Amino acid sequence: MSEKVSGNLRGLAPSQLRKVERLYARSLDREELVSPALAREVYETALELGRRVGVLVSREGKVEEVVVGTKEILYLPDLGRFRLGRGRLRRLRLVFSDLSKDPENAHIPSDIFTDLEKLRFDAVVSVKTRENRVFASFAHLVPVSSDEVPPVAVEEIPDLYRYSDDFRSLIEALEEQLVDSRPLHSRRDGALLVGVYGRGAQNPSDSMAELRELARTAGVEVVGEIIQRREPDPRTLLGKGKLEEVVLRCLRLEAEMIIFDSELKPSQWRVITNSTDLKVLDRSMLILDIFAQRASSSDGRLQVELAQLKYNLPRLVEKDVGLSRLTGGIGGRGPGETKLEIGRRRIRDRIADLERKIDQLGRQRELRRKRRKSVPIPLIAILGYTNAGKSTLFNLLTAGEVLAEDKLFATLDPTQGRTVLPPPAEHPELFGIPVVITDTVGFIQDLPNELKNAFRATLEELYQATVLLHLVDISNPRWRDQFASVQKVLQEMELADRITVVAFNKTDAVPAEVVHEALHTLEGPSVAMSALKREGIAELKLLMAEILTNPGDGVEVSTRAILKSNATK
Repeated sequence: MSEKVSGNLRGLAPSQLRKVERLYARSLDREELVSPALAREVYETALELGRRVGVLVSREGKVEEVVVGTKEILYLPDLGRFRLGRGRLRRLRLVFSDLSKDPENAHIPSDIFTDLEKLRFDAVVSVKTRENRVFASFAHLVPVSSDEVPPVAVEEIPDLYRYSDDFRSLIEALEEQLVDSRPLHSRRDGALLVGVYGRGAQNPSDSMAELRELARTAGVEVVGEIIQRREPDPRTLLGKGKLEEVVLRCLRLEAEMIIFDSELKPSQWRVITNSTDLKVLDRSMLILDIFAQRASSSDGRLQVELAQLKYNLPRLVEKDVGLSRLTGGIGGRGPGETKLEIGRRRIRDRIADLERKIDQLGRQRELRRKRRKSVPIPLIAILGYTNAGKSTLFNLLTAGEVLAEDKLFATLDPTQGRTVLPPPAEHPELFGIPVVITDTVGFIQDLPNELKNAFRATLEELYQATVLLHLVDISNPRWRDQFASVQKVLQEMELADRITVVAFNKTDAVPAEVVHEALHTLEGPSVAMSALKREGIAELKLLMAEILTNPGDGVEVSTRAILKSNATK
């Protein structure tokens, strides 16, 4: 088998191979698109082989590669050694034979148009001969204002012997236009969001909106979205044709990653990453990356690394080209590319080591809890959907300085602070009720099991809480779904029967009738408030104080002891 010619060479006779290799001896003038002599030789060689034949010609006119395919498909080699400046073209044109039955025209098939966009060729040229005429059709990229329009122009050449346009000048001028038409701002972390939803899926636009917020939190610029309504393909999730469309859309938008609004199976992830050079993330990977960026305690960082390694371990296959892009995510902290490429055995060893360290930290936390239990102070745990305003409320109640941002998962590590609740009206003799407030990580729909396990340190605080303060962002149109998601997790954790106060936050952003309806929708104690405007905070404190001093609410005996002690002062 020849070392020069690549592609489908099986079954070719030595004489046929030599004929293909002779194409390397051809050259073009710098101004030529393709000479009639080269076009005729490429086409006649393809006719003899019964297979497509193509040559890659440099902008200087030298034949760099010769490739052979089947009658329908041309197999292109790896072009990594040819430079490709950002926004510029490959400085190669593809000249190939058209073996279609149309005797009057040379056709460019759809897969070659795809190669033109993906590989950024100077041009693709289809050639065919008939008697003394040489037909040609060539296509090149052009600047367009919309990413929905294919950025390709096609020109038919009825006879190459009569074609005399200066190809080099044309392509250099076009290249400058392509560079000038690129966005001025950097899209180093630009991403295309892709959602694939079955026919029975509810509110895909809401799920996509949440994915957009996750991307923003991770520091990613969202440059486009694609929503597909279909049953997920077991191999590629969205189908081979749609996957090709997604990759082309990324090229047009200059996106560097694809983020899927679902969890990719390891086999799907491998197929997709082997189909593109783009970074591929799914919803779980994105959340893990956010956690990696925001975990500040040593316990939190260990939990994140463990979750990432466990999630990525099934995706480690030795020969996958996508492996080099399976990093900690978008660029935040985490195990990163080096640790993920050290092999399955060493990763399993690292997982075991992390689990030992985390178990040790868990025992230390349990000791701290036992010491805390010796002092009978009630614990109130603030929980709720991510970005509901938990950290803002925590800072307001405890005069704390926890990071509070309009982003998902702004706070990850458990934080505690003390405050004193005012005495309720039925207990005017009390000087106040000292309590401990804990701020927990936010919940989210379809939270991966790896993340639930990773942040068990935060969630363990809920088991120690005397009262759960469930904060709900009533300004979000999906607050009912978010409320239900949190309640589902509490049921899974067997905490659904714990005393719970529901606080509807951000009431300043919605009409009064919406707040009124919400307060009368749910059973149990509830209150309307705005942590940002400091409205309803006094009512919230009084409500929690009344619950803690009500003998019929199931409050633990340890709480009664501190109230009794307080009353005797």
